[in-house]
Amino acid sequence: MLTSFCPVICTSRLGESRGFYHRLFGFTATFTTQWYAGLSRPGGRQHELALLDHSHPALPEALLRPARAVRLTLAVDDTSDEWDRIAALGATARPDRRHLVITDPNGVRIDVVAPAPA
Repeated sequence: MLTSFCPVICTSRLGESRGFYHRLFGFTATFTTQWYAGLSRPGGRQHELALLDHSHPALPEALLRPARAVRLTLAVDDTSDEWDRIAALGATARPDRRHLVITDPNGVRIDVVAPAPA
C-alpha cells in the first residue's frame, strides 16, 4: 500500500522555488539544508514536495542538471477567493475558467484545476 508520494524537483533556484510553493500553495518547510528543502502542506491529506540542488554530489552524473520537461497538476477547491489569489500571482486562466497555468522558477509547468461542476 502506498503511504506517501513526494515528487523531487532538481533546481538551481532552491530559495526562490521554496518561496514560490509557499506563496502559491501554502507549502512549509519540514526539513531544510543548504542543498535540500522538504516541503509539506498541513491538513487532513499529506501533500509533500521536495527541492534538491541540481549540483548535489549524491545525484548520478546524468541527473546533475535542473529539472526539465516536468508538469505538475494540482487540484484546488472551486472557491473564487483561492482561484483569484492564484491568478493574481501570475497564473493564466484557460478559456474554460476551471484551469489555471503557471510556471515555477525552474520552468516547471503547473496546471491548477478545479473540480468539474456536478
